[in-house]
Amino acid sequence: MLLVVTYSRRARETLRNACRAHEETVVRQFGRAALLRETEYGAFLACRLRERHAADVQVERTEPFNEFADAPDAVREAAAAYEARESPSTPYDRFAAGTDHPNSDAMREREL
Repeated sequence: MLLVVTYSRRARETLRNACRAHEETVVRQFGRAALLRETEYGAFLACRLRERHAADVQVERTEPFNEFADAPDAVREAAAAYEARESPSTPYDRFAAGTDHPNSDAMREREL
């Protein structure tokens, strides 16, 4: 998908109009941002916005996150265990201390 983010009122208005006129290309709209289908037409709309509003429009390519393919088992298991904890106010690092769950500092340093 293509993520289009606008940084000015005029760019936001143009994005909103494009989303209304081309609903089939819009995956989701979030006020000043929108996700467009990664098609040539989605790219066309994004390029038009960039051409008209230059730096007031940012376009990024996104990839769906598949938790089973992209996140290590240890991370998914830690997330599930943490969400099932008995005390909801326990910080993650205290919860993970003395267990096999990865610590938050290590997870921050590792890229997926």
